[in-house]
Amino acid sequence: MDVDILYFAWVRERIGLDREEVDPPAEVTDVAGLIAWLATRSPGHASALGDPTCLRAAIDQKFAGSDALITGAYEVALFPPVTGG
Repeated sequence: MDVDILYFAWVRERIGLDREEVDPPAEVTDVAGLIAWLATRSPGHASALGDPTCLRAAIDQKFAGSDALITGAYEVALFPPVTGG
């Protein structure tokens, strides 16, 4: 299952990519599992994704919690919490 992962703000800066296409293992079924798996891909990934409480996600352009299933998703975006002003 190929999924397009989009990175924004300091997440993008630490990883050094704005997007990548990945094929997570079958046991990765939700956002939390995806983040944990992605964090193992490189030191930059580990730096950006090491503390999932500092991240927000969207699946196919809809906000999603860490327990949201990624099965069948085309796109998962990872970004810091959004603040208004």
